Amino acid sequence: MFKKLYLVLFLIITSLTNISFAQQAGINFSLAFPQGEFGEEVDNLGYGLSGEFMFLSPKPLSPFGIGVNLGYYVYGRESSRVPWSSYIQSVFLDVEKTNNLVNFHILFEIGFPTGVIRPYVQGLFGGEYLYTESSVSGENGQEVIASSTNYDDWAWSYGAGGGIEVLLGGDPVTEMGAIYLDLKGRYLFGSETTYLKEGDMYVEQGELIYSPSKSKTDMITAHIGVRVALNFAP
Repeated sequence: MFKKLYLVLFLIITSLTNISFAQQAGINFSLAFPQGEFGEEVDNLGYGLSGEFMFLSPKPLSPFGIGVNLGYYVYGRESSRVPWSSYIQSVFLDVEKTNNLVNFHILFEIGFPTGVIRPYVQGLFGGEYLYTESSVSGENGQEVIASSTNYDDWAWSYGAGGGIEVLLGGDPVTEMGAIYLDLKGRYLFGSETTYLKEGDMYVEQGELIYSPSKSKTDMITAHIGVRVALNFAP
């Protein structure tokens, strides 16, 4: 199912890139606040980065836009220091486990196409990949020796949000060299899936035990970053 979906999305993206549109690209520092069942299971704040590319951004002839969004969040982290082995107790290794979420959306936007301050609203549809990864490095953050993905799963994701662009520089009419401060928030609904949170993976009597949680993965995300106009078609 996912392969068919991504094939359709790839064909759409490929066809759009051959058409001259008003295009924008952006990057944001992002926070994720788990909601509902997800918030009951995960009681800490997620953080990470997100980026988007607008194949078509609102412009004077049309307030509609379409693009893609990619986000990466860490929603849990555990660190420990362990001896190299039961036979070598005087050399230590740093072990770090991170619970991560990557989401990908097609986004649809309606916004003010002109002006120094440009409000907009968005609708999003896509999926998310949740995975837990462990890595071993030398003491005091030296080079990573080994890493492994311990657990992963997929979920559908959709939602809506809104924000404002504030012009920082460039021409607001032609958008030549235009750079915008981008502030936005979203409510994302995630379908039911399984994942690991802090404490769900542990060693018992020498055996690695997984105790995955299962819930919907709704969350509110907040973003601050910049958008840059790449070209302008009147």
